[in-house]
Amino acid sequence: MRVLAVASECFPLVKTGGLADVVGALPAALAAHGVAVTTLLPGYPAVLAALASGQEIAAPEPGARLVAGRAGRLDLVVLDAPALFDRPGDPYRAPGGGDWPDNALRFAALARAAALVATGGTMLPRFDLLHAHDWQAGLAPAYLAFAPGQRVPSVLSVHNLAFQGQFAAEVFPGLGLPAEAFAIDGVEYYGGVGFLKAGLYYADRITTVSPSYAREIATPEGGMGLDGLIRARRERVRGIVNGIDTDVWSPETDGALPRRYGIETLHFRAENRAAVARAFGLKPGAGPLFAVVSRLTWQKGIDLLAESLEALVGAGASLALLGTGEPALESALLAAAGAHPGRVGVRIGFDEALSHLLFGGADAVLVPSRFEPCGLTQLYGLRYGCVPVVSRVGGLADTVIDANAAALEAGVATGMQFSPVTVPALSAAIARAAELFADHEAWASMQRAGMRADLSWTRRAAAYAAVFRAALG
Repeated sequence: MRVLAVASECFPLVKTGGLADVVGALPAALAAHGVAVTTLLPGYPAVLAALASGQEIAAPEPGARLVAGRAGRLDLVVLDAPALFDRPGDPYRAPGGGDWPDNALRFAALARAAALVATGGTMLPRFDLLHAHDWQAGLAPAYLAFAPGQRVPSVLSVHNLAFQGQFAAEVFPGLGLPAEAFAIDGVEYYGGVGFLKAGLYYADRITTVSPSYAREIATPEGGMGLDGLIRARRERVRGIVNGIDTDVWSPETDGALPRRYGIETLHFRAENRAAVARAFGLKPGAGPLFAVVSRLTWQKGIDLLAESLEALVGAGASLALLGTGEPALESALLAAAGAHPGRVGVRIGFDEALSHLLFGGADAVLVPSRFEPCGLTQLYGLRYGCVPVVSRVGGLADTVIDANAAALEAGVATGMQFSPVTVPALSAAIARAAELFADHEAWASMQRAGMRADLSWTRRAAAYAAVFRAALG
C-alpha cells in the first residue's frame, strides 16, 4: 500500500511538539505492515537543507515546486515555496509573537499539493491513500473530494482538537475550492473557514491519539465546538495510542546521558540525577527530583503547577523544569525559582539533549494537563524509569497504571494519576509521590514496570494499517 502522509512538521527535520515525533516515527513502523509512506512537508529551510538528491517532480503554482528525495530514513516530497516557508520563526508564529497572517494560504497550498501528489498529478505514481495530520493538512481531504477522476481515500489524524485552523470567510476565494464547498456540509465553520472541520467532514476515516481522547472529543465538554460532527461520524473514528521511537529514546544507548543504564542497572541513574541537579542549580536532597518538560500553557496545567510549588518544596522535593510558552507563566516560574533557590530550577526554551537528560536523571515527571490527547512525555518517562505523575485525562489515563494498593501489590503500577485537575489534587499527588519515593522497593518496582511496557510503534502501526485498509474498503 502506498500512502502519502502530509504534515507541517516531522522529527528530526522540524519539531515544535509531539506531532513531529509521530510523523517521523510512523513510516518505519508501517513498513513492517506492508505500507510504504512518503511524507509531504513544507519547504522550510531546515527541510530543504536535509533533502538529499532532490528531484523536481512538478511546479504546481507560480513560485512553487515539488521536490522528491530522501532525508535519513524518510522518503519525502517537499513543497519548495520560498514566499510561504522561507522565513524566520517557528512554523506557525512570527519571531515577534503571533501567528503568521498568511497561515491560511500557506497551509492551503500544502494541502493542495498533497491532493495533486496523491492523485498522480506529478512525476510520481498515484498513491493509494492520503494520511493528513492535524489542521495544517485538514483541507487535503476536501481537495481530494473535488479532484477529477478516481477518488483517492483519506484518513485524518487529530493530534490536538484545540488547534483547529479557523480563519475568516475572506480567505475562501483564495483556497481554490468550488463555491459549493463553503457550506455547513463542507469547510464552512461558524461563518468562517475551518481547516480541521473540513478534514473531519471529508476524510474517509478519522483517528486520534488515544481511545479516551476519542471519547472525550465526542462530548460537549471536550469537543470544542466539533463534538456534533464527531458524534455524527463516530463509526469512522478510532483512538490509537501513540508510540515512541525506541531507538531514539533508549536509556541503554542514549548519548545525551552521562551514564547509560538498563532495567537491571537503575542505580546508574544516580550519576544522571547529579547532572540534572548541576544543570538546574539544585541542591542534593533526600526527596524526589521532579521534572517537567512541556509547553508552558493553560492546557498543560502549568498554572496549577506554579500554584503547587510551595507544596512540592514542603514535601521535601525539588523541581527541574524545561519549557517555553505563555510569558506570564514563564515569569511566574522564574519567580518561583528565585524564591526557592536550590529547590526549583527553571530553564526557558527547548533543548532536545537536555530533555533526554531530565528523563534519564529525574525521579518523576509531572504532567498535570487539563486535557491531553495522548502525550509523549509520560511515555518517555516510562521508558527511562522516570515515574509519571499525571492527570487522569485522555492518553495519560490510557498509558499510566495508577499506583493504587492492588496495582502495587501485583507489581504492575507504573505511575500515579490524579483527578480532578486542580491545585489541591495536584498537591496531593506530589505528596503521594514523595511518600512512595521513600519506599525504595515500591519505587523501583514502578520504574521497572514502566520500562518493561511496550511503548514501541509496532502494535500501534498495525492499528493504523487496519484503519488504512478500512478506508480503502
